Amino acid sequence: MTPAGRLIVTAAEELFYNRGITTVGVDLIAQHSGVTKRTLYNQFGSKDRLVATYLSERDQRWRSLVRATVDACDGPVEAVTAPFDALRTWSEANTRGCAFINALAELPDPTHPAHRIAANQKLWLLNLFTELATAAGCTGPAALATQLLVLHEGALATQPLPLDTLSESTDLARSLVRADALPRN
Repeated sequence: MTPAGRLIVTAAEELFYNRGITTVGVDLIAQHSGVTKRTLYNQFGSKDRLVATYLSERDQRWRSLVRATVDACDGPVEAVTAPFDALRTWSEANTRGCAFINALAELPDPTHPAHRIAANQKLWLLNLFTELATAAGCTGPAALATQLLVLHEGALATQPLPLDTLSESTDLARSLVRADALPRN
């Protein structure tokens, strides 16, 4: 990506996350990034492609954090709930909830490129929970993964409220994993 493209994505991310995708126009993004609208269109072609790029880059950062958190775990049972620990770290700088949930709400058309990225991010997390639960020897990894995803997404959705649902969700997730994991010899 060119330096101008990087400026545009950085400005777009801040604006889309804090104000909403549909309320932010290309004029405002160009103004905040210090480039012309023509440069913005030359770099991305359309607002839709810019939104997709913003979500794609955010998704890459999230996945990297989750993978690093999983890799730092002492064992496979602990790794199953690592995405909750990653969420705590992520939430320190992202206090307006989940950009992907927000994008899914604002862009309901499943053919929109940004909608697909947001949906795939959620499916990736579900598959990761399944993979981690399987590796931990859980007896019902698919069902457990769905429960963990619901807890994780619930903690994200309630993040803007004056509640600490992440702590409760993490504790419940750990209890579910311990109850489902097979004892190791």
